[in-house]
Amino acid sequence: MTTLMMILGIVVFAVGLLISIAWHELGHLSTAKLFGIRVPQYMVGFGPTIWSRKKGDTEYGVKAVPLGGYIRMIGMFPPGPDGRIEARSTSPFRGMIEDARSAAFEELQPGDETRLFYTRKPWKRVIVMFAGPFMNLVLAVAIFLGVMMTFGVQTQTTTVGKVSDCVIQQSENRSKCATSDQAAPAKAAGLKGGDKIVAFNGKAIDDWAALQSDIRSNPGKDVTLTVERGGQKVDLTAHLIKNQVSKTDGNGGYVEGKYVYAGFLGFTPASGIVQQSFGQSVNRMGDMMQNGVESLVSLPAKIPDLWNAAFGDGPRKADSPMGVVGAARIGGDVFTLDIPASQQVAMMLLLVAGFNLSLFLFNMLPLLPLDGGHIAGALWESLRRNAAKVLRRPDPGPFDVAKLMPVAYVVAGIFVCFTILVLIADVVNPVKIS
Repeated sequence: MTTLMMILGIVVFAVGLLISIAWHELGHLSTAKLFGIRVPQYMVGFGPTIWSRKKGDTEYGVKAVPLGGYIRMIGMFPPGPDGRIEARSTSPFRGMIEDARSAAFEELQPGDETRLFYTRKPWKRVIVMFAGPFMNLVLAVAIFLGVMMTFGVQTQTTTVGKVSDCVIQQSENRSKCATSDQAAPAKAAGLKGGDKIVAFNGKAIDDWAALQSDIRSNPGKDVTLTVERGGQKVDLTAHLIKNQVSKTDGNGGYVEGKYVYAGFLGFTPASGIVQQSFGQSVNRMGDMMQNGVESLVSLPAKIPDLWNAAFGDGPRKADSPMGVVGAARIGGDVFTLDIPASQQVAMMLLLVAGFNLSLFLFNMLPLLPLDGGHIAGALWESLRRNAAKVLRRPDPGPFDVAKLMPVAYVVAGIFVCFTILVLIADVVNPVKIS
C-alpha cells in the first residue's frame, strides 16, 4: 500500500509539473499572439512528440519527456547587417550566432515580414518574455494563499507543548539538568503542558511570534500569564530571567548557530495546523519570496555540499538544491505520511507552488537562454535607442541578441552540468521529509 501511495504521489506531482509548464508557455503564447507574432509551435515537454494538433498558425502538442516546454516564435533574432542571413563562418562563435539566426528564420513564410518577434517594440518583447515567468508567479501566489487561508499551515502556537525543568544556556547543547541549574520560570510558575496562553500581562495574545517577542523583551520582570486550562482561565505569575537563547528570525523561527541574551520563560510551544488570515498569508508569501531570492543567490555556495552528498558521505541538507526527480520523490513521500488526507493535499499543493515560485525566480535571471536574458536584451535596446534619440544620433536599430549566443551556450552548459549533479544527488542521497 505504501508503494502504491508513493507512486500516486509521484504521478500527482508530475501532473502538477506539466500543468505548471503548460501554464508558463501559455503566458508566452497568448501575449505573442496578442502582439501579432506568429508562433509555429506550442509544446509541453521535450523529445519525441506523443500528440499534436494544428489550429490556425500553431501546432499544439505534448512530447515524451516532461522536463520543460517551449513555444517557437519566428524572427527571435534580427537578420545580419546586410539584411539577410549570413553564410556560415569557420569561427565556432560565429557559427553559434548564425545557427541561432537561421533557426529564427527557418519557417519564414510570405507575409511573415510583419509578424517577426524582433520587429516588435522593446516593451512588447519584454511583456512576451515576462509573461511566462509571471504566469508561474500568479499560480504560486494563488496556491500559497489558497492553502494558507483554507487548509492552514503547520505553525507554532501559544499552546504549551513541554515545560522545561531548568535553565540551560542554548549553546550548551544539553537536555539534562545539573544539580546547580536554576528551575525554569515556567515550571516555577506552575505552567503545564496543554495550557494555552491567551494573554500576556493582560494583553490578549494568539500568535506565537508575538508571545515570543513579549517574553524576550522582559528579562528580569514579573509577568502575568493568562492560560486556558480545563475550560477555565487561570492567571499565573512568572519571573522571567535573562538567559542565552537562539536568535529569532522575527517570525517565531530560529537562526541556526546564532545566540542572544533575552528574557526566558522555559517552555516549548506546541505545533498545529492553523488557518491564516489574508494579511498573515501575504506576509508569509513575502518571506517565501525573500527566502527564494536568498537561496538563488547562495546556490553556488551550496555546490560543494551537494557534491559531497552525491559522491561522498556528506549529509543531504534540508535546504539543498533539489531537481524535478527530487521533488517528485518528495511528492511520493507526502502521500505516505501518516497525516490526514487534507494535509497531504495541502502539502502537495505547496510543493507545486514552490516549484512555480522557483521557475519564476530562475527564469528572471538576466542570462540567455533564460527569459530574463531576452528581457535584458530588449531593455538594453530601448535604452540605447532612446539615448540616440536624445543625443540626436542615428537609430542604432535592433539589438542583435544572437551575438550573445556563445554566452548562452556557456550558461546552458553550466546549467546542464548542475542539473546532472542535482539529479545524481536526488537519486543516491535524496532530501527527505518527516
